[in-house]
Amino acid sequence: MYKRMDRRSFVSNTVASAAGLLLGSNLVPSIPKGQSEKFSPEKRRMVLMEEVMKYRKIDTHAHVYFSPDSPTIQIDFAERLGIEKLVISRNIEAFSKGTPEEFRRCNDLVIKCMKDHPDRFIGTMVLNPTYTKESLEEIKRCVDAGMVGAGELYNQVKINDPLYYPIIEKFIDLKMIMLMHSAIGKSRVLLNLDEPPNISLPEDFVEIAARYPEAMFQFAHIGGGIDWEYACKALAHSPNIFVDVSGSNNEAGMIDFALKYIGEDRLLFGCDNSFYQGVGHMLSDNLSESQRKKIFFDNYNAILKKSGNNVN
Repeated sequence: MYKRMDRRSFVSNTVASAAGLLLGSNLVPSIPKGQSEKFSPEKRRMVLMEEVMKYRKIDTHAHVYFSPDSPTIQIDFAERLGIEKLVISRNIEAFSKGTPEEFRRCNDLVIKCMKDHPDRFIGTMVLNPTYTKESLEEIKRCVDAGMVGAGELYNQVKINDPLYYPIIEKFIDLKMIMLMHSAIGKSRVLLNLDEPPNISLPEDFVEIAARYPEAMFQFAHIGGGIDWEYACKALAHSPNIFVDVSGSNNEAGMIDFALKYIGEDRLLFGCDNSFYQGVGHMLSDNLSESQRKKIFFDNYNAILKKSGNNVN
């Protein structure tokens, strides 16, 4: 369970994790390159947070939970890091059957959070295409409640399974994106047998994106511990697959590598509730100002605009 922290603790922890990268680079113009050691820790904190707060941000991969401190903790981090909007879902549990009762309960939580905090949360829905009728009914219910897409869809069914075809076709009609979970942590090039059997791999995304070029797919968390180099190479030539850079395993140079293969127009900022890592690696990698603006905000807002749900 997350513990709420005060502002001083938050800034100190953030700086300890990211300041070495940020202040040792040329990304913080208030401190001349190579002279950061001349500035006090307090000055370093101030300069770092000025850089953090400079950009508008949509966190395209966020979650809320059935716990007493959620969504308070998510709002707390967003406020401190200048994250204007969080795109939230409550995913179905990994090894569950994903019954209609379960995905409705998850979506009810998101709807409540959206209603309680309309200026902060953008909602997306979960479903299970094994239950086609119930899933299509749930799409209508959730869109009527103000949701703007699907996800984070989990591993009950692979994204390229024919069961997903009517679901994908519905989201094409709605001009909305679908965020799908992919392997985390254990899978590196070859699938680890401990992963659920229906986990969606990069090749599955490529196949379904080619079948439905009008659809928009979001590949989840390349910072989640997967072989992100392999994933980026596999997804490079699928223009309707967007890639979010969220996750808690953010290796140096990951976003730079993704930029090379995916391009600045298909990368999406996200944290997956690893908030200071999510913001920190966006500032520490070698992105231009315009590239940061695109990835932090503009790219996802352009997706939202297709369905008339963009942020003003």
